[in-house]
Amino acid sequence: MAPHATSDTGFEETGSREENGATTTPNHPPITVLASSRAILSGSLTAGTIIISTITGKIISIFHSLLPPSDFPLDTPYIDHSPRILLPGLVDAHVHLNEPGRTEWEGFWSGTRAAAFGGVTTVVDMPLNAIPPTTTVANLKEKTTAAQGKCWIDVGFYGGIIPGNEKELQPLVREGVRGFKGFLIDSGVEEFPAVSSGDIRKAMAELADEPTTLMFHAEMIPPITASVGDDVQTSLPPLEPTGPLTAYQTFLDSRPSSFETYAISEILSLAHLAPNLPLHIVHLSATDAIPLLRQARAAGVNITSETCFHYLSLAAENIKEGDTRHKCCPPIRTQSNQDGLWNEMTRPDDSIIKTVVSDHSPCTPNLKLLPPHLAAHMHEKERTDAGDFFSAWGGISSVGLGLSILWTEAQRRQNISIEDVVKWCCRNTAAQVGLGHQKGDLAVGFDGDVAVFDDEASFVVEPSTMLFRNKCSPYEGMQLKGVVVETWLRGQKVFSRNEGFVEKGGPKGRLLLEPRLHSD
Repeated sequence: MAPHATSDTGFEETGSREENGATTTPNHPPITVLASSRAILSGSLTAGTIIISTITGKIISIFHSLLPPSDFPLDTPYIDHSPRILLPGLVDAHVHLNEPGRTEWEGFWSGTRAAAFGGVTTVVDMPLNAIPPTTTVANLKEKTTAAQGKCWIDVGFYGGIIPGNEKELQPLVREGVRGFKGFLIDSGVEEFPAVSSGDIRKAMAELADEPTTLMFHAEMIPPITASVGDDVQTSLPPLEPTGPLTAYQTFLDSRPSSFETYAISEILSLAHLAPNLPLHIVHLSATDAIPLLRQARAAGVNITSETCFHYLSLAAENIKEGDTRHKCCPPIRTQSNQDGLWNEMTRPDDSIIKTVVSDHSPCTPNLKLLPPHLAAHMHEKERTDAGDFFSAWGGISSVGLGLSILWTEAQRRQNISIEDVVKWCCRNTAAQVGLGHQKGDLAVGFDGDVAVFDDEASFVVEPSTMLFRNKCSPYEGMQLKGVVVETWLRGQKVFSRNEGFVEKGGPKGRLLLEPRLHSD
């Protein structure tokens, strides 16, 4: 046995034969071997050899050393990726795929290919922006029907909480949703209205003892405020906009950090109603909210938060006039705020920010109201409201770019390791959605989901490297450090940077609908 083996599997057999294109031996199932001088195994960087069953798609053995091909049965598929890093496939726990209903914005086929391009092997689809939203069992079934045969990676689903659907929540848990999301402010789509405190109380009563997570878009307009969100464009003094609607600062002023702190305070005031129910704040942007969450966790409240690639890499000061590709809610805040998020994530004790996700929320370019100089290559017609941050659709397109975005920022900050990135984007995201027993790690018994990462290479974000449906992103034109050269799903190569997608046989992704367990 090779040194540091994590299972007792031996490979003494030398004879082999071919069955259905896979290598078999008298004593061992078909296997694929991925190896490298650098791999993240159980969260640590080490040399590694990973043996994956091509029958089950599971990792059946791990060696914390670089084994040669001669240690395996003759003709075993074996790839030494040294010095590239073998990472667990990323789990992006916040993606809007929008199908059915708004498939022209994004869809299962295009969205999952874009994710695979960046080493993501699992996405969890948000309940809104599709029509119908995932707020009933019937609507979930409509969505899963639309997804059949279109997913290049594995896809899980969230349910939604809206006024009046509390009796659908437990049935949705039984149907396998990974958690629930509600808005405390207008969501931007009429079919997914915001919830009141009364609605949250009802949802907590239904979910108090269920194996799930209750998540919130945490923005609320405080009772006394200098703004009214998107409605500011039609308001009169004293709530009128602070400047031109094409100036990013005007938009930022309209959604101050008090929106987030007020909403989080409201959620925390209700947490005692379901003390065992995990609560989660999606896309946290304001550092002003960190002390509230830290104090709550210290008091025993079961609450976590996530932030997004764009809050960790983009800054308000750098957003140009009318560049509505940057509009999202909560907004991208200042450079000092970004630094504060990084400081929280890298603190040596328990951070309240556990995960980093894309919140990929795309739309068609015309809804972004881009000014002519940005819309030219998309052949969009100029509009009188071009560049209006208040009328434009809010959402950042970045699925499949996140690993490179984080790694680029890590080079600038110099205290971020690849182990940190795996913690935020693989291990913790998998745990957050109840998949920590099979996703987000390279360990025996886990799915053989692997991203092969060249941490020294770089690329420019352009239409050919944005595989999501609409090539409209604030990252366009940026040079990013770190390239995913291959993506493997359950021991099968899905994507290669050199050769593209493995089209033979079509998409191999599964819909993750096995109900969560309390042990998750």
